[in-house]
Amino acid sequence: MSNRTSVQAFFDDKTWTVSYLIVDNATRCAAIVDPVLDFDLKSGGTATVQADRLLAAVREQGLQVQWILETHAHADHLSGARYLQDKVGGRIAIGEHIREVQATFKKLYNLERNFLPDGAQFDHLFTDGEVFRIGEVEVTALLVPGHTPADMAYVVDDAVFVGDTLFLPDVGTARADFPGGDARTLYRSIRRILELPPQTVMYVCHDYPKGRPAAWQTTVAEQRANNIHVRDGISEDEFVAMRTARDATLEVPTLILPSLQVNIRAGRLPPAEEDGISYLKIPLNALGKPRAGS
Repeated sequence: MSNRTSVQAFFDDKTWTVSYLIVDNATRCAAIVDPVLDFDLKSGGTATVQADRLLAAVREQGLQVQWILETHAHADHLSGARYLQDKVGGRIAIGEHIREVQATFKKLYNLERNFLPDGAQFDHLFTDGEVFRIGEVEVTALLVPGHTPADMAYVVDDAVFVGDTLFLPDVGTARADFPGGDARTLYRSIRRILELPPQTVMYVCHDYPKGRPAAWQTTVAEQRANNIHVRDGISEDEFVAMRTARDATLEVPTLILPSLQVNIRAGRLPPAEEDGISYLKIPLNALGKPRAGS
């Protein structure tokens, strides 16, 4: 990135997720991107090991957190946004199409009546092309649907944070078979990102390495030349055929059911019941039959 900003990455090897801390070096204002709340599926226990790594960095560097940015409602980890906000402040933000995702999953989970799919659980909902600031640094929010209807990318100086839309070139692209996902829409969103200047540094939200160390940084030029799913020369129809066939082999993510009912609440746990305990729902047979593959 430019000398005005710096980026620190925090990799969680349990969920293969990368969270980021973006800092305006002049003002020491910061944004956190896609924080993780640890969750143990066997016990139902949460922990804050990953979020505390971010928290320690913020405190050690004397940063003022202005934003906690979600690229979308993740299906593979719980969000640590609310925990971090309670500790260091900042506005929790996501794309405005989160309302569609909330409506879908309110129905799937049969959530409480007073959960409204209006996005009000978040402090701010970005529109496509909206410009905001981290300190004095200008950021542009781009709507990049296809993986889910609400996916956003954030362009900061000469870098872009793409969430799950793209992975590193040897891994490819996000699946498009979640509710509201669409492979054709995903292709068009990816091409929009790849129209950024070739030298643009790209930070991805996940890595699934085979035979190499985990990594999370690439460039637009590298993606256009080498991405196994969507490099230059691969047509929209070719991509849709590949993505549709591949998605038909993929298993449902391990943490999709606990994750989404927390993440559509901006990282809040469900309301505690009469005994003071929050409960997660498991809707039986709601996601179809299990599929083999990876």
